[in-house]
Amino acid sequence: MASKTDVQVLLGGKVYTLSGYESEEYLQKIALYINNKMTELNQMPGYKRMGSDMQKTLLELNMADDYYKARKRISELEADLEDKDKAEYDLKHELISAQIQLDESTKKIDQLKDEINELQKQIVKLEAKAERQND
Repeated sequence: MASKTDVQVLLGGKVYTLSGYESEEYLQKIALYINNKMTELNQMPGYKRMGSDMQKTLLELNMADDYYKARKRISELEADLEDKDKAEYDLKHELISAQIQLDESTKKIDQLKDEINELQKQIVKLEAKAERQND
């Protein structure tokens, strides 16, 4: 099992210690995301005049919105990937069918060439026989 990581991060101008089994880099990324979201909200008109409870609620709502939009995007990408996998499978199936048809056509061509050669040999024999009869 991974060892527990303790890392100090700066959130909204205050230092906090985060603990978890994720890497320090990951925990810092989480803190950076929260700080970026706070900065984004601080730029909204009227946000700074709101009470701290309302600011916290707005931050939570924005983070939840990001989360659900990301989940929706993941679902869309998974559906797109599934469609592409199906299309790839269908194309591979078509390619195999075309290859089988090509192999069968090639065999048929070879058979017809052999048949033509045999018929040409018969023509030569018949012409030679006809010449001998005419002589």
